[in-house]
Amino acid sequence: MMRKVYVAGVGMIPFKKPGASDPYHMMGLQAARLAIEDAGIEYPDVSQAYAGYVHGHSTCGQHALYGLGMTGIPILNVNNNCASGSTALFLARQAVASGAAECVLALGFEEMKPGALGVGEHGPTPLDRFNELTLDLVGMPEMPMALRYFAGAGLTYMQKYGTPLNTFAKIRAKASRHAVHNPFAVFRREVSEQEVMQDKVIWPGVMTRLMACPPTCGAAATILVSEEFAKTRGLRKDVVIAAQEMVTDFPSTFVERNMIKVVGYDMARVAATKVYESAGVGPQDIDVVELHDCFAQNELLCYESLGLCPEGGAEKFVDDGANTYGGEVVTNPSGGLLSKGHPLGATGLAQCYELTHQLRGTADRRQVDGARNALQHNLGMGGACVVTLYQKG
Repeated sequence: MMRKVYVAGVGMIPFKKPGASDPYHMMGLQAARLAIEDAGIEYPDVSQAYAGYVHGHSTCGQHALYGLGMTGIPILNVNNNCASGSTALFLARQAVASGAAECVLALGFEEMKPGALGVGEHGPTPLDRFNELTLDLVGMPEMPMALRYFAGAGLTYMQKYGTPLNTFAKIRAKASRHAVHNPFAVFRREVSEQEVMQDKVIWPGVMTRLMACPPTCGAAATILVSEEFAKTRGLRKDVVIAAQEMVTDFPSTFVERNMIKVVGYDMARVAATKVYESAGVGPQDIDVVELHDCFAQNELLCYESLGLCPEGGAEKFVDDGANTYGGEVVTNPSGGLLSKGHPLGATGLAQCYELTHQLRGTADRRQVDGARNALQHNLGMGGACVVTLYQKG
């Protein structure tokens, strides 16, 4: 029987543009220290740690955490592309839920460089098959890899449902309005739908520059504990992980030859369905969600894969303002990846940070009134998708 797992502490540092941040190990150390302080424990209380990052050497987690002390605990380094942070969270939750550990640290960090994401230069990459299919379906070999994936998926959706480009511009403008109130966001300037539409064209009729998230540096962390550990130490139990699922690709990613499926739609759909069933709730019960809006196009796809609106209903969902304050479910109150930024390994833990504060009622001007059910969605191409449901304890 799996045990309850509580979020006892969270920590996060302001996200910054490449070149403006501390080195990764210093950022990771700061975030971990903040999570430990927030939990009200000491580092020797931590019995395991999981460190998520994408770019770096094999034991970067140790390099970051040794600054807290060298206690000899297992430190596991995790790379699942952009889902690395939430994969660290997934493993930490499993350790506590299974009884293998009582107090576990999940940490995510990334020190990125300017420009678009690339792939490894030596040998086959895990994305070779994705690249081949994307090239066959949408072409545009001159474009950066990630942009081809998600712009191609957006184009497929537009062609299927007749959705206009300004729907994605509305999503991007919404993200900027939310980020204005987030002191950790790398971009805090509000932009209008018109500004998004008039920004530099990346793919004519399909994407402008503001519809893509920026390369970002940052770190975030959380402390997960068992109910017994929280009781004996007098720790807070106001946020519980009610359900969590991690899913990898299905044959449909490739055999259906559909760019929406290539970028993880079915992974998200299955993970979310399992989470809802496990927790005994439905998408209509979700008050706030932090989802993987690496591109405005992917946020729209996630509305449907997570069940927040019916398939083909995302344009109306956006036009009705159902995705923001006063609507059905507040999506990305932090500003999301589009405005808060996307330091790959840190993103999943930054989402945890935001949703924890939403359920605590401590999100300041970003607060979603009466939030009790909070959903997190974090995606990594290649692929992995982690969906987590937090509830107010």
